[in-house]
Amino acid sequence: MSGSGKRRRTQDGAGTGKARLTRRGRILAWSAGVTSAVVLGVAGVGAWVYQDLDGNIRSADVDDKIGGDRPVNLSPGSKNILVVGSDSRDGANAKYGKDLTTMQSDTLMVLHVPANRKWATVVSFPRDSWVGIPACDKGDGSTSSPHHYKINEAFAIGGTSGEVAGAAACSIKTVEANTGLRIDNFMSVDFQGFKGMVDALDGIEVCPEQAIHSKKARLDLEPGCQTVRGEQALGYVRVRYGVGDGSDISRIGRQQEFMNALTEKAQSKLTSPNSLYGFLRSATKSLTTDPDLAGIRPLYSLASELKGIPSDRLTFLTVPNYPREADVATDKANVVWQYPQATDLFTALAKDKEVDKKRLDAEAKNPLYASAVRVQVLNGTSVQGLAGTVAEKLRTAGVTVTGTGNAPENTGATEVSYPAGLEKQAKALAARLPGVRATPASDATAGVVTLVVGKDLDIGRIR
Repeated sequence: MSGSGKRRRTQDGAGTGKARLTRRGRILAWSAGVTSAVVLGVAGVGAWVYQDLDGNIRSADVDDKIGGDRPVNLSPGSKNILVVGSDSRDGANAKYGKDLTTMQSDTLMVLHVPANRKWATVVSFPRDSWVGIPACDKGDGSTSSPHHYKINEAFAIGGTSGEVAGAAACSIKTVEANTGLRIDNFMSVDFQGFKGMVDALDGIEVCPEQAIHSKKARLDLEPGCQTVRGEQALGYVRVRYGVGDGSDISRIGRQQEFMNALTEKAQSKLTSPNSLYGFLRSATKSLTTDPDLAGIRPLYSLASELKGIPSDRLTFLTVPNYPREADVATDKANVVWQYPQATDLFTALAKDKEVDKKRLDAEAKNPLYASAVRVQVLNGTSVQGLAGTVAEKLRTAGVTVTGTGNAPENTGATEVSYPAGLEKQAKALAARLPGVRATPASDATAGVVTLVVGKDLDIGRIR
C-alpha cells in the first residue's frame, strides 16, 4: 500500500499502510474512488484537457430496457446509485476466463445518498449471492426467463449482445426486485481501465502475508511488501481462491483496501501533470454511466456532496448473509441473504433512515437459516392452486414447507401468525413477503408458522 510507517495486515493477506481504510476511504472505493480522484484532478488541468476527459465518459440509457413495475422512491431527494465493477470477457479481458458469457460483474454495490446529504451508506452485494433474477431483455431479440442464480449473472444476461446498457438494466432490475430499492443512477467501471489507472500512478504497493499463486487470476506474488502494476494489479483485485478463506467476502475487503490506496496515491500526484493526466484519462475511459451522470460536471457535483459528509456518518456494509450450504447441502459455492436483517437494511434505506452498523452486525452474528423456518401455507383466496405456488417459491428460497391447504375463510390481507417460541422464525418469513408483519396467535398450530395467502400478496416479490 502507499504511504510509509508500520503496517497492519489483514487476514486475507492484504497489508495496509498506516492510513488504514477509513470509512471515507471505503465509501470512495471503486467508482466512488475513481470519481473523487477524477474531480480533484480536473480542477488543475486546462480547458482542452477538460473537454478531452469529459468526452471519454460513455453514456448508456437504460430506462427503456428496465420496463415498468419498479419500486417507488419513498424519499424524494435521496439517491441510490448502482456501482458495477465490470469484468468484461471481450477484447483485452478475454484471457481472464473461458466458457463465460461476454460480460461479467465482479463488484456490485449500491451507494445511498440521503436527501439531507448529512450521511451516506454503501451496501456491497457478494457476487455469489443466490437471488431471484427477473426476466431481462438480452439485447439479441430474446428475453431471459425468471430464475434463481448468482446475482452477478444478471449483468451477463443483459449484456449478451455486449452492450453495457443492457447489462446494467438487468442488474438494476435484479437489485430492485430483491431489495425494494429504487435505483436512480448507475456507474460501470471496466477492469481494463482500472489497470491503466494503476500504471499511470507507477503501481500500488501491497503486502501479502503469504504467497499468492493463481493461474485463474494470472497472478504470482511472493510474501512481503511489493509494488504491483498492470496484469499483477488486475490479478490482485480479482484473485479469490487460494487467498485467505477463498470467499467473495474476503475479496471484497481486499478490493476496498486496494482502491483506497489507489485514491490516496492519485491525490498525491496532483502536482505531476503527466501522471495525473494518464490516470484521469484511464479513469474516465473506464466509466460508463446513465445520461444524468455522464460528464465531469455531474460527477464533480456528486463527489462534492460526498466530500461534505462527516467521516463518522459514512457507513460501509455488506448484505447480511450465510453459506447456502446450510439450507442446501450440495451447494458449497453460494451465499444467501439473511432475513429479517437484509429486509431491515433495505427498508431503512428506502425510507432514508441511517443504518446502525453495530446493531446490524450484532443481529446478524447468529443467522437463522431459511431451512429452520417451518411453515404451513394456506390459501385465503378463491384462486385455485395459490397455496402451492407460494409454497414452491418459499421452497426455492430454502424455507421448509410442512404442508399446504385452504384457510377457513377468505382473507383480503396476507397474514403470518405463530405460536409461542417461534417469533424469530415468523419474523424471518414475514421479511420475505413485502408489506407483511408477523403476529402471535394463541390458537396457532404448534411447531410451525402459519402463512395465510391473501389477495394482496405480490407473489413476484417474494424473496
